[in-house]
Amino acid sequence: MKIVIPGGTGQIGCLLARAMVRDGHEVIVLSRKPELRQEWQVLPWDAVTVGKSLKIMEGADVVINLVGRTVNCRLTPRHRHEIIESRVKSTRAIGEAIKGLNSPPRVWLQASTATIYAHRYDAPNDEFTGKLGGAEEGAPETWDFSVKVATEWEAAMSESGDLPGTRKVLLRSAITMSPDAGGVFEVMLGLVRKGLGGRVGNGKQFVSWIHSDDFVKAVYWLIEHQEIEGAVNVCAPGPLPNAEFMKAFREAWGIGFGLPAENWMVEVGTFFLRTESELVLKSRRVVPGVLQKNGFEFKYPAWPQAVKQLCGQWRELHKV
Repeated sequence: MKIVIPGGTGQIGCLLARAMVRDGHEVIVLSRKPELRQEWQVLPWDAVTVGKSLKIMEGADVVINLVGRTVNCRLTPRHRHEIIESRVKSTRAIGEAIKGLNSPPRVWLQASTATIYAHRYDAPNDEFTGKLGGAEEGAPETWDFSVKVATEWEAAMSESGDLPGTRKVLLRSAITMSPDAGGVFEVMLGLVRKGLGGRVGNGKQFVSWIHSDDFVKAVYWLIEHQEIEGAVNVCAPGPLPNAEFMKAFREAWGIGFGLPAENWMVEVGTFFLRTESELVLKSRRVVPGVLQKNGFEFKYPAWPQAVKQLCGQWRELHKV
């Protein structure tokens, strides 16, 4: 297949590109910072303009749009503007460009986020009955911003209307756990190894996640299953409370203790790290309703099994 990945220079883009090139597909990444790579092409695109750069989608089988400024920052007015604009403008541009192609891609996979769902403990959120949006159960009003981002991001894809010949899928992805350097897993492992891997806050908030192998497998599955359209939760079927999540993490690494981080400690820490506490305190109880209903089989459905494998991979990569 010919696969075009706008915004594919981050961890998720590299994860997909690496797997797809290994499987014999032609991968072309579009980036505001093009670079020379031996494995796949990285071509320039400003993530805004509908023009020559997006003509590369002509004749492509798949487009996977991952463009979006990182949310791992303090939510200043400037950062809020950049976070939304980067997602909305790039998505609109891709929709407009597809309309002008003679041979458009047969599927457009558009990044979104599982944080579009409400902060809740009482029941899981699937695509059919999940609660969208809102700061609930005493959550700070500032948490509404992440929902606003996700809502406007998805709306930008909807604005493209009907695209004859191109199926549209929204990837409402949870945290992707990969042993690659600089990813969420490695950051959390660093805390565990230092004895800081205890519960965060009250430890009751649910953590939704997916193993990187299953993320890649799910993307392939969505490309192949032509009957699937619309929003799809890309996450493992076993979200669990943070306290249990961190306990399994410690056990997988082989460390018997982890200092907890109370809410005030989280607020202070995230302030100095120039990020936001919502990333670790919001309860993301999300389950993959569409994937499971249609027969997708997870390789790592449970966190204890997944984290044990990830720790083994990390040890192997780093010769620890």
